[in-house]
Amino acid sequence: MDVTPSEILNRTENWPDEAQTHFLRLRSIVHDVATSADIGPLDESLKWGQPAWRPKRPRVGSTLRVDWSPTTPNRLMAFVDCKTDLAAQMDNRFPQQFHNDGRRALGFDLDAPLDEDAVWQLAHITLTYHRAKRQG
Repeated sequence: MDVTPSEILNRTENWPDEAQTHFLRLRSIVHDVATSADIGPLDESLKWGQPAWRPKRPRVGSTLRVDWSPTTPNRLMAFVDCKTDLAAQMDNRFPQQFHNDGRRALGFDLDAPLDEDAVWQLAHITLTYHRAKRQG
């Protein structure tokens, strides 16, 4: 896994400790998924001011973003493209597991251990979204 880009470190440095811990573990899982699923290198940057990952190769996967906000201080939020069924897929796989709006936002409670299986599956279905649809 590459070093965390400075723009992302600058964005996350003022988050609460629990949010930073969840974020760093989530980031590690995202990179593990990219390696194990043969996704190739990731574009890791800020999208809409939020840490985000997307395969650099075209037509492989979709973007996964995360953020912490004082408006939902007890959650780390993950965001997927609202034009996909990714949030609905996660709700089917993990009903009642986390705060899921069914469209694009999934919230991980900071006062509970990060569900690494859910994060792995979220990263996998997001980063392979277009490839999976073609193989469908």
